[in-house]
Amino acid sequence: MDFEAFQVEKTEAGTVHRVITRSTDDLPVGDVLVRVLHSSVNYKDALSARGMPGVTRNYPHTPGIDAAGVVVESSDTAFTAGDEVIVIGFDLGMDTDGGYGQYIRVPAGWVTPLPTGLSVRDSMVLGTAGLTAGLCVQKLLQMGAVPEDGPVLVSGATGGVGSVAVSLLSHLGFEVVASTGKSSVDIYLKNLGASDVIDRECLAEDNPRPMLKPLFAHAVDTVGGVPLANIIKQLDYGGSVAICGLVASADLPTSVLPFILRNVNVLGVDSVELPIAQKTALWQRLSSEWQLDLSSTVGEVGLDGLTEVLDQILAGQVTGRTLVTHQD
Repeated sequence: MDFEAFQVEKTEAGTVHRVITRSTDDLPVGDVLVRVLHSSVNYKDALSARGMPGVTRNYPHTPGIDAAGVVVESSDTAFTAGDEVIVIGFDLGMDTDGGYGQYIRVPAGWVTPLPTGLSVRDSMVLGTAGLTAGLCVQKLLQMGAVPEDGPVLVSGATGGVGSVAVSLLSHLGFEVVASTGKSSVDIYLKNLGASDVIDRECLAEDNPRPMLKPLFAHAVDTVGGVPLANIIKQLDYGGSVAICGLVASADLPTSVLPFILRNVNVLGVDSVELPIAQKTALWQRLSSEWQLDLSSTVGEVGLDGLTEVLDQILAGQVTGRTLVTHQD
């Protein structure tokens, strides 16, 4: 079958994007062929589209680390034609053709059945960002976090992960402090459930002091670098920060003192190689007791609008989530 796909090619002048016609015969070997109805835009997709070798090594390439749609055929008995499914993480959209094509072919071990209570479209409104936010909150809860502990900070709060984290924490009864570098987004964040909004510059100072006045019970950090170091220094005794991003830096310029004097915890979160059973369990949770109304966070594009959005996300100009919809 022929289908449309967004393709990234590397040239001496840089990367070139275009929408091309492909055949399902060209897709990689795999157990399950899926007709993709929706994908989404993530920071990693933008890096792949920019030609970053740390994300994608082999070009031409079709990005899209998220995909949701309908099974066309499967050699694995766990799936049959017509099943609605979600595929995120693993190698999808990195060096395996991803959700910016109307079809993908992947191993059965990458595929999650769409849970009852969640539409194909809404699963991609969440996508990797929503799943990652859910994992962050789940880790805080596993460490014993409760609303009575006090305010929970979310850094990079207008991004995909941050927006979902703000909404989910508020949904669970936590007081949420949202940190952002964008202006005029207070209403957006407060509509998601933030009690307070602070400028990211409050976390950006490279302060040499090993610990600062405790301001937050817990935190979700999507930024890394100096802001994460300052969050750690400002956690209450026994507080935890779930970390999942490095848009500021991959470095962590801090000392051991907050860990051994305030008993704080840094909780690493990965949604890429997370075993499929754990992904499936969290999707079930996001479709039931953690189901959210994220309609205020969503923009929508087709394949022909992807280049602009991918450039915007790298420039920090995107708020919330961007859904990619394939036209029939």
